[in-house]
Amino acid sequence: MSETVRDEIAELAGSIRALERQLETALARRRIELNYKLHDGVARFEHAILAEHRLVKARLLGYIFGARPAMILTAPAIYALIIPVLLLDLFVAVYQTVCFPVYGIPRVRRSDYVVFDRGLLAYLNAIEKLNCAYCSYANGVFGYVREVASRTEEYWCPIKHARRVLGVHTRYGRFLDYGDADGYRHELERLRAEARSAEPT
Repeated sequence: MSETVRDEIAELAGSIRALERQLETALARRRIELNYKLHDGVARFEHAILAEHRLVKARLLGYIFGARPAMILTAPAIYALIIPVLLLDLFVAVYQTVCFPVYGIPRVRRSDYVVFDRGLLAYLNAIEKLNCAYCSYANGVFGYVREVASRTEEYWCPIKHARRVLGVHTRYGRFLDYGDADGYRHELERLRAEARSAEPT
């Protein structure tokens, strides 16, 4: 990879990080607008806001009887996925616990991805809270697994694909170009060292 291209990639990655910081600042301003503060990672609303939230909560029976029959019939198919998601969660936890220390790759903190805070929202009824908990768990596991997989890929096969791939992870941009044999032989150890740092650049 030429110095010019490497510099361009580093500059673009820096721009992405700057945008992520701007997004976090904007989200913090939005938290202020919604009148909640985070204390030890838990959102706290003022009592008056909680009272307003309770007023808009859908009544459970109305929520159930107002659902379309097709929605009720598809619920078992949705919730049946909990079994493979649980198994995936378990197997990936075992995988990184056993393998990552061998290669010096830092373990991914599952708690950074699997977060259950929507159940604290007073405007959700019991079924909505259950649905939110399920979505939080499944999507959190998928995010956690993706991070474990991206660290693994960076260590073992940091090569871009020949064609464009949608939804690539944050480390993909610094992977070696497809067909760059010399780069692979000369840069692999550097990329493995970066994988051991586990910090996307």
